[in-house]
Amino acid sequence: QLQASGGGLVQAGGSLRLSCAASGLGLHFNMYNIGWFRQAPGKDREFVAVIRWNGDTTYYEGSLKGRFTISRDNAKNTVYLQMNSLKPEDTAVYYCAAVQKPYLTNYDRTSEYNYWGQGTLVTVSS
Repeated sequence: QLQASGGGLVQAGGSLRLSCAASGLGLHFNMYNIGWFRQAPGKDREFVAVIRWNGDTTYYEGSLKGRFTISRDNAKNTVYLQMNSLKPEDTAVYYCAAVQKPYLTNYDRTSEYNYWGQGTLVTVSS
């Protein structure tokens, strides 16, 4: 029901925009908070960013704020993650996830989310 795309190979300092498209959530997409997580080889899945269902609130993992921007277009059932000034340590599989809640609570916990996309690989070369 969630399809993440936009990953690829980029040099350090470059940019990528990831997309998370929702199907099946249908007309209720605009009721879901959408989070991005990432998982590097051998590491746990970690929180990246989240956006509230109506787009009025966003949160970021502290070290990523300023380089990454999350946004959404509810008319297109899509959430975006703009990633700038990429670093080799940003290399990971990036996942989007959805939860239907009115407010952003426990948004950095994987257990909070009901639906997950399949992930898209981002590789940043030095």
